[in-house]
Amino acid sequence: MDDQDGQNIDNQREYSRVDAYMPLEYKLIDNQHKQYIRSRVAGEIILSEFKSLPEPDDQLVAEWLKTINTKLNSIIRMLTIHHEGFDQLPMRKVNISGGGISFSSDTPYSPGDIIEFKLTLTMQYPLSLFLYGEVVEASKNTPEYDTSVQFIAIDDFIRDEVIRFVFEKEREILREKRR
Repeated sequence: MDDQDGQNIDNQREYSRVDAYMPLEYKLIDNQHKQYIRSRVAGEIILSEFKSLPEPDDQLVAEWLKTINTKLNSIIRMLTIHHEGFDQLPMRKVNISGGGISFSSDTPYSPGDIIEFKLTLTMQYPLSLFLYGEVVEASKNTPEYDTSVQFIAIDDFIRDEVIRFVFEKEREILREKRR
Protein backbone atom coordinates (compact mmCIF):
# COMPACT_ATOMS: atom_id res chain seq x y z
CA MET A 1 0.00 0.00 0.00
CA ASP A 2 1.35 3.45 -0.91
CA ASP A 3 0.58 6.81 0.67
CA GLN A 4 0.20 10.15 -1.17
CA ASP A 5 3.98 10.54 -1.49
CA GLY A 6 4.35 7.08 -3.02
CA GLN A 7 6.06 5.63 0.08
CA ASN A 8 5.34 2.09 1.14
CA ILE A 9 3.27 2.32 4.34
CA ASP A 10 3.56 -1.41 5.09
CA ASN A 11 7.31 -1.08 5.72
CA GLN A 12 6.99 1.83 8.15
CA ARG A 13 7.35 0.96 11.84
CA GLU A 14 6.40 2.97 14.87
CA TYR A 15 9.42 1.73 16.88
CA SER A 16 13.00 0.79 16.05
CA ARG A 17 13.69 -2.96 16.02
CA VAL A 18 16.80 -4.93 16.83
CA ASP A 19 17.89 -8.57 16.73
CA ALA A 20 19.08 -9.75 20.14
CA TYR A 21 19.72 -12.83 22.22
CA MET A 22 17.96 -12.72 25.56
CA PRO A 23 16.77 -14.99 28.35
CA LEU A 24 13.20 -15.77 27.24
CA GLU A 25 10.37 -18.19 27.85
CA TYR A 26 6.84 -17.98 26.47
CA LYS A 27 3.53 -19.75 26.77
CA LEU A 28 0.05 -19.59 25.31
CA ILE A 29 -2.58 -17.84 27.45
CA ASP A 30 -6.23 -18.79 27.27
CA ASN A 31 -8.20 -16.03 25.47
CA GLN A 32 -10.68 -16.00 28.36
CA HIS A 33 -7.96 -14.53 30.58
CA LYS A 34 -7.10 -11.71 28.15
CA GLN A 35 -9.00 -9.14 30.22
CA TYR A 36 -6.94 -9.95 33.34
CA ILE A 37 -3.43 -9.71 31.92
CA ARG A 38 -1.09 -6.78 32.53
CA SER A 39 2.57 -6.55 31.63
CA ARG A 40 4.67 -5.98 34.73
CA VAL A 41 8.16 -5.89 36.21
CA ALA A 42 9.02 -9.07 38.12
CA GLY A 43 8.79 -8.39 41.85
CA GLU A 44 6.87 -5.12 41.54
CA ILE A 45 4.00 -6.51 43.60
CA ILE A 46 6.36 -7.18 46.51
CA LEU A 47 7.95 -3.74 46.30
CA SER A 48 4.60 -1.95 45.98
CA GLU A 49 3.44 -3.29 49.35
CA PHE A 50 5.83 -0.96 51.19
CA LYS A 51 4.74 2.59 51.97
CA SER A 52 7.07 5.53 51.43
CA LEU A 53 8.43 7.06 54.59
CA PRO A 54 8.73 10.80 55.12
CA GLU A 55 12.10 12.41 54.35
CA PRO A 56 14.22 12.82 57.49
CA ASP A 57 15.36 16.36 58.37
CA ASP A 58 19.03 15.35 58.48
CA GLN A 59 20.37 15.25 54.89
CA LEU A 60 23.16 12.82 55.75
CA VAL A 61 20.66 10.37 57.28
CA ALA A 62 18.40 10.84 54.22
CA GLU A 63 21.27 9.90 51.87
CA TRP A 64 22.15 6.84 53.96
CA LEU A 65 18.54 5.69 53.98
CA LYS A 66 18.24 6.23 50.23
CA THR A 67 21.38 4.13 49.65
CA ILE A 68 20.12 1.36 51.94
CA ASN A 69 16.71 1.43 50.21
CA THR A 70 18.33 1.10 46.78
CA LYS A 71 20.41 -1.86 47.96
CA LEU A 72 17.39 -3.54 49.55
CA ASN A 73 15.37 -3.08 46.35
CA SER A 74 18.21 -4.72 44.38
CA ILE A 75 18.34 -7.65 46.80
CA ILE A 76 14.56 -8.11 46.66
CA ARG A 77 14.66 -7.95 42.85
CA MET A 78 17.46 -10.55 42.70
CA LEU A 79 15.60 -12.88 45.08
CA THR A 80 12.40 -12.46 43.09
CA ILE A 81 14.21 -13.16 39.82
CA HIS A 82 15.58 -16.37 41.32
CA HIS A 83 12.26 -17.35 42.92
CA GLU A 84 10.27 -16.78 39.71
CA GLY A 85 12.81 -18.71 37.61
CA PHE A 86 14.19 -15.83 35.55
CA ASP A 87 17.72 -17.06 36.23
CA GLN A 88 16.88 -20.36 34.47
CA LEU A 89 15.49 -18.94 31.20
CA PRO A 90 17.01 -20.24 27.96
CA MET A 91 18.74 -17.76 25.64
CA ARG A 92 16.76 -17.18 22.45
CA LYS A 93 17.19 -15.01 19.39
CA VAL A 94 14.41 -12.48 18.92
CA ASN A 95 13.65 -9.32 17.00
CA ILE A 96 12.22 -6.82 19.47
CA SER A 97 10.83 -3.29 19.50
CA GLY A 98 8.65 -1.18 21.74
CA GLY A 99 5.66 -2.48 19.79
CA GLY A 100 6.29 -6.21 19.74
CA ILE A 101 8.56 -9.18 19.34
CA SER A 102 9.26 -11.79 16.65
CA PHE A 103 10.78 -15.20 17.31
CA SER A 104 11.04 -18.75 16.01
CA SER A 105 9.12 -21.44 17.86
CA ASP A 106 8.67 -25.20 17.76
CA THR A 107 5.02 -24.54 18.56
CA PRO A 108 2.64 -23.28 15.87
CA TYR A 109 0.63 -20.22 16.93
CA SER A 110 -2.28 -18.59 15.14
CA PRO A 111 -3.15 -14.93 14.67
CA GLY A 112 -5.16 -13.79 17.68
CA ASP A 113 -3.42 -16.13 20.14
CA ILE A 114 -2.26 -14.45 23.36
CA ILE A 115 1.27 -15.26 24.56
CA GLU A 116 2.90 -14.52 27.91
CA PHE A 117 6.61 -13.71 27.70
CA LYS A 118 8.90 -14.09 30.65
CA LEU A 119 12.14 -12.31 29.74
CA THR A 120 15.07 -10.34 31.02
CA LEU A 121 16.27 -7.24 29.25
CA THR A 122 20.03 -7.52 29.62
CA MET A 123 21.05 -3.89 29.96
CA GLN A 124 23.41 -2.11 32.34
CA TYR A 125 20.83 -2.95 35.02
CA PRO A 126 18.98 -6.12 33.98
CA LEU A 127 15.20 -5.90 34.14
CA SER A 128 12.98 -8.98 34.32
CA LEU A 129 9.51 -8.61 32.85
CA PHE A 130 6.26 -10.39 32.17
CA LEU A 131 5.01 -9.15 28.78
CA TYR A 132 1.90 -10.13 26.87
CA GLY A 133 1.27 -10.04 23.18
CA GLU A 134 -1.20 -11.00 20.51
CA VAL A 135 0.05 -13.03 17.55
CA VAL A 136 -0.34 -10.97 14.39
CA GLU A 137 1.49 -13.29 12.02
CA ALA A 138 2.72 -16.88 12.06
CA SER A 139 4.28 -18.90 9.27
CA LYS A 140 6.04 -22.24 8.86
CA ASN A 141 9.77 -21.88 8.26
CA THR A 142 11.16 -25.42 8.33
CA PRO A 143 11.63 -26.76 10.94
CA GLU A 144 10.23 -23.94 13.11
CA TYR A 145 7.44 -21.37 12.98
CA ASP A 146 8.20 -17.66 12.61
CA THR A 147 5.88 -15.80 14.95
CA SER A 148 5.27 -12.05 15.18
CA VAL A 149 3.55 -10.64 18.24
CA GLN A 150 2.22 -7.17 19.07
CA PHE A 151 2.48 -6.21 22.75
CA ILE A 152 -0.81 -5.69 24.60
CA ALA A 153 -1.63 -4.61 28.15
CA ILE A 154 1.69 -2.74 28.40
CA ASP A 155 2.15 0.56 30.23
CA ASP A 156 4.42 3.43 29.20
CA PHE A 157 7.14 2.64 31.78
CA ILE A 158 7.61 -0.92 30.53
CA ARG A 159 7.42 0.11 26.86
CA ASP A 160 10.05 2.79 27.55
CA GLU A 161 12.32 0.15 29.13
CA VAL A 162 11.98 -2.06 26.05
CA ILE A 163 12.78 0.94 23.82
CA ARG A 164 15.80 1.77 26.02
CA PHE A 165 16.99 -1.84 25.58
CA VAL A 166 16.62 -1.58 21.78
CA PHE A 167 18.62 1.65 21.69
CA GLU A 168 21.37 0.17 23.89
CA LYS A 169 21.62 -2.82 21.53
CA GLU A 170 21.74 -0.51 18.48
CA ARG A 171 24.59 1.46 20.09
CA GLU A 172 26.46 -1.81 20.74
CA ILE A 173 26.03 -2.81 17.09
CA LEU A 174 27.30 0.59 15.89
CA ARG A 175 30.33 0.37 18.21
CA GLU A 176 31.17 -3.09 16.86
CA LYS A 177 30.93 -1.87 13.25
CA ARG A 178 33.35 0.99 13.98
CA ARG A 179 36.04 -1.40 15.29
